[in-house]
Order: sequence, then structure tokens, then C-alpha cells
Amino acid sequence: MHAAVTALLGRRVRLGLVGGGGASLIGPVHRVAARFDDCFETVAGVLSSKPERALAEAQALGLPRGYADMATMIAEEAKRPDGIDAVAIMTPNDSHQLYAEMALAAGLDVICDKPLTNDLESALGLVETARSRGLVFCLTHNYSGYPMVREARSAVAENELGPLRVATVSYVQGSLGTRVEDKPEAMLERTRWRLDPARGGLSHVMGDIGTHAHQLLSFVTGRKVEAVLADVGAAMPDRVTHDTASVILRLEGGVRGVLFATKAATGAENAMSLEVYGEAGGLHWAQASANELRVMRNARPAEIRTRGLPTLHEYSRRAARIPPGHPEAFFEAFANIYSDFALLVAARRAGKPADPFAALAPTAADGADGLAFIEACLDSTASGTWAKVRQF
Repeated sequence: MHAAVTALLGRRVRLGLVGGGGASLIGPVHRVAARFDDCFETVAGVLSSKPERALAEAQALGLPRGYADMATMIAEEAKRPDGIDAVAIMTPNDSHQLYAEMALAAGLDVICDKPLTNDLESALGLVETARSRGLVFCLTHNYSGYPMVREARSAVAENELGPLRVATVSYVQGSLGTRVEDKPEAMLERTRWRLDPARGGLSHVMGDIGTHAHQLLSFVTGRKVEAVLADVGAAMPDRVTHDTASVILRLEGGVRGVLFATKAATGAENAMSLEVYGEAGGLHWAQASANELRVMRNARPAEIRTRGLPTLHEYSRRAARIPPGHPEAFFEAFANIYSDFALLVAARRAGKPADPFAALAPTAADGADGLAFIEACLDSTASGTWAKVRQF
């Protein structure tokens, strides 16, 4: 990927970081992913909403240029001949909209954590702004970066399963299996803001992991969810925060499905899995064995496809870096989203056509779809009936 980016730009993409300092869980993941394929030069950053801490964190990480706030970074970088080309936003959910709007207004491409925003209307505003300005906006739905998830998408797209009929996806965690909110003083800051509806969004489980499950299902099947019958709430007694969601799905083309997401499954270790079935066969992928894809057909032994093999689809092969048998996992999948973003940014700035595989990376529009899905699930829960998912 590095060679392709430098062929377009003559250099790496210059990146500015927004958030991700201190005890952030996802900040180090972003920074490693950006460096993984040597497509980016991380040159600047605002690593905290507290100015003094932002400057101290930048110095501690060895960033060439640290700034006290977003507005200062944008203004100062714009004066430089070697200023940033793009920003990576990894702040609490309630600030995504503000920072993304500031970046887009300055002509900067954006890669942002999910959910895109905390409400659908603001998300649609970002989609329109990015499109009207012709800028790249990627969302880090990183599970779609796994090579064998991309193999699953390719298998469906190439009609290996025949007409699709049913699909299921689940994301099971145990981080809220106990009443962590009873001891707020013991909670990490990243847990505290996530459980605050004003900052983390109206439904914690849906915004934090449900959107990942929804995007994974849509990404692999190539189908949008049209309607839902949902039960979203708390499995833990007396908990205000949503920790569990059970959703029956109707997808485009008559496909039926189920999505289950919970953070109240004590002992569960980010157990994410996907199954898709058509008339000719089915497939199964699980994050616990991310380098394998199980392809099934009636009256035949199951086929186990493993990452990196030359017989796989091109979209999967290009997402792998080392030979089969050497495992690749979470960081590499995250890095695939960053590499796609780099290719898109480089192509836009060079005035060249976008790489067709990079163009499949999750976008702001996918983020809006995720928020429309959450909105419909909450409407369905409130009414006890089916709710249509708004389409754009």
C-alpha cells in the first residue's frame, strides 16, 4: 500500500490526531494502525480536550507538533507547506460531529471512530458536507478489515451461496456483567463517558457494539436492513444504561435475520460471529478464529478457507500481509481500514480514480445507516411493533 500511496502523492499522507491520549483504549490502536503499512506520517495532534494535557501527551508520544485545541491545529497546519492532509478522530462520541465539521470545513479528509455521531440528523449533515466538498470520510468499522470477512463478502458477491435467505450476527461481551455503575469512582474515564447518555448516546450497547454487528452484516451480505422488531434495554436489574439488544431483521431482497448484542454476558471475550446462508450453501466467521472462514454446503464436508491462500478472492488476498499459518488479527484488520483511507486520500489529492477495493471502506454514509438502524430499534422497542429503517 505504501508504494501505491507514494506513487500517487510522492510522499506519505500527513495525519493529525484528535483524541486518543492518556488511558484511551482505542487511541493506541489508531496510532499503530496508521503506521502499520507506512502510508501515513503522523505529524500533529490534539490528544486531549484539556489544553495542558493535550500538549503534554503530544510531547510524551514524540509527535512533531502538539496543539492545545482543534482550532489551533487546523489554523497553524494550514500555514505550513507540510501541513496535515487528514485527521483521525478518536474522541468521545458526543464530540465527533464538531471535530469532523471543523476538519471538513478546512478541506481535510477524515477518518473517525464509530458511531459517526449520537443522532441521525447530525450524521446526515456530515454525509452531505463530505460529499458536497468532495472529501474522503471513512469510519473505523474495523471488523470489515479482516481478510476472511472480505473473503466472505466476496463469496456472497460472486454468488457462491446462491440467493441469500437468512443471516445472523452476534457480538457478546462481559464488561457490564456486574454493576460497575455502583462504584463510579472505580470506573475508568472511558467507561464513565460511554455510560453517560449525553456523551455516549441514547443506547450504549447499540452505539458501542450493535453498530459494529449491523455494519458487519450489511457489509458481508451487501444488503441493507429494511425493518426491525427489537428489544433493546438492560439485562441487569435496575440498570438505566442499555446493555443488551435482541433484534429480528428484514433485509433487502427478502433476507431474514437476527442480531444479538450484549455487554452483560459475564466472562464473554468480545465474541463476535456471523453466519450467512443461501440456497447453495452457507458461511460462518468468528473473531475468535479470525483467520478462518467456514463454507458449508448440503451433503458435503465443510470447506475451511484460511487467510493468505492464493486460491482466495482478490479482495481477501490483498488484505493479508504474511503467509498462511502466521496469524493476523485485530491490529492488522484496523490497519486495513487505514490503508484504504490512505489510498482514497492520495487518489483524491492526485486527481486520480480511487482504488475500487479501497472504495469499499466504511464511509460516513455507512455511519448514517448505523444510526438509522439504532433509531428504528429504539422506536420498535418503545412501540412493541416492527419499525422501518430510514433509507437514504
